Amino acid sequence: MILDTLDNLDKYASLNPLFPKAIEFLKNSDLNSLPLGRNEIMGDEIFANVMEVQPRTKEEVPVEIHRKYIDIQVPISGDEVMGYTPKSALPVGEYSDANDVTLYPIGMLAQDYVNVKQSMFTIFFPQDGHAPAVTPVKVKKVIVKIAVK
Repeated sequence: MILDTLDNLDKYASLNPLFPKAIEFLKNSDLNSLPLGRNEIMGDEIFANVMEVQPRTKEEVPVEIHRKYIDIQVPISGDEVMGYTPKSALPVGEYSDANDVTLYPIGMLAQDYVNVKQSMFTIFFPQDGHAPAVTPVKVKKVIVKIAVK
């Protein structure tokens, strides 16, 4: 997991050959005006999901892991709390290939939680269990999905 400010996003371009294109999208798009749902960037290799998450507590957000995609998550309209648990500390769970996700039971809390402000981002890799979208208010966010290379 990486947590940093958007000002430093370029520093992570070398982590994946598709990161420069994803970073370009994040830096050159008006994130506030992106429509909800899937926003195309580069087919199934890079796309952005824009959503509004409703208020939820840590107990209501499942820990999840992806195999095929790396997430760059950016809160747009407010701060968001995101949980983190390394995959190595999680039990084996049932993976959905169709949705590229292993979801752990609701109520199973992440090991740690961080406050992610509007001027920040997180990067979650396949080894990073995460519980995003913990917030006391509705928050619009963008999740750029990047194929693992």
